[in-house]
Amino acid sequence: MPHAPPHTVAATDALAALTHDITQCRLCIERPRGRPLPHAPRPVLRVSTTARIAICGQAPGARVHASGTPFTDPSGDRLRAWMRVTPDEFYDGRHVAIVPMGFCFPGNDSKGGDRPPRPECATAWHARLFGLMPNLDLFLLVGLAAIRWHLPDRAHPTLRETVANWRSFLAPAATRTHNHALALPLPHPSWRNTGWLKTHPWFEDEVLPVVRARVRERIPSSAG
Repeated sequence: MPHAPPHTVAATDALAALTHDITQCRLCIERPRGRPLPHAPRPVLRVSTTARIAICGQAPGARVHASGTPFTDPSGDRLRAWMRVTPDEFYDGRHVAIVPMGFCFPGNDSKGGDRPPRPECATAWHARLFGLMPNLDLFLLVGLAAIRWHLPDRAHPTLRETVANWRSFLAPAATRTHNHALALPLPHPSWRNTGWLKTHPWFEDEVLPVVRARVRERIPSSAG
């Protein structure tokens, strides 16, 4: 097998080094913004220099914190169904990167739900991380936290308004995210949003076919 060009090797090495630094990160323990993380950090992400799709969600839940693999929970099952991809395709790092707003499980709130993503992660790491993945040209922004960070000038006050205006994100003149990539806003696939999905059937009828088409353009049918 021929060796990759030097610049490709350098980019891959740089991304690997940065990812290693992220997995060792303890900012939310040692220099937290607010209360420190209530448990040992376990950053969870998937990145590569060849991926064209970036899934940008909130933060790992308790099950993902335990498994160390993103979206190994019912939310992941629903997200894969939305994208119409197999688990093998979803976890194929050659095509798909998974970069949440917070890399670690943030703990539970008083009602038993997940706390918001830790604020330290995006500030410290995201700009450098996305800068080392130049082939990304489709961002699936899962939930308001990701939408507001990646598209601060395009997010509407509510999730419904933002997702309902999905056609504007496809416009050629639309302000897009990193490296002029296409960005599509999505609700979070959590079971907590089941009611939202039932009262907004247009999401499944109108938005998901577009999501699936854009995803399939970027994942070869033989992937996996």
